[in-house]
Amino acid sequence: MEKNLKQISSNCLKVVLFGPESSGKTTLSRELANYYNSYWVEEYARDYLQNKWDKEKKTCELKDIIPIAYGQINLENKFSKKANNLLICDTDLLETKVYSETYYNGFCDPLLEKHAIQNKYDLYILTDIDIPWFKDDLRDRPNNRKEMFNSFKEALIKYKRPYILVSGDLNNRIQTSTKEIDKLLNNI
Repeated sequence: MEKNLKQISSNCLKVVLFGPESSGKTTLSRELANYYNSYWVEEYARDYLQNKWDKEKKTCELKDIIPIAYGQINLENKFSKKANNLLICDTDLLETKVYSETYYNGFCDPLLEKHAIQNKYDLYILTDIDIPWFKDDLRDRPNNRKEMFNSFKEALIKYKRPYILVSGDLNNRIQTSTKEIDKLLNNI
């Protein structure tokens, strides 16, 4: 089971979009993948949890966290094999860890925690909460945006992850992101 959360080695740069719900991660990650003509690893939890909601009218439960983590790293590893020099990830296991701790009173499965800390990325793009929150079947914390944002930022600092903060409209977020990604690409 442990190998199912292990990140495979890859020669490509890996950039992760990171932040709370409804902060623009998916939109920005798609735009960046298009801009760089690179692969995009979507957020596994969205489809997994939407399917659960559609079938059972239930939201995420603690028992869902590890299957979500397995699905996420499986997608990432699949696209890591295909990517040439850059892979854009809509999320990662560290994000899953933050959600687990936030929603389940500080609990994170030790196996998830181990791999969330061990897996490496070249850049995290922390998405600010300065855009409108949009309701859907899965989003449930419109009044806790600042608290959630702080949890994500604190995780990046605690684990010494290289990150930038993007804010403003989509164009500003793209410009800020591409400036930093270009620096990384120029150093390979």
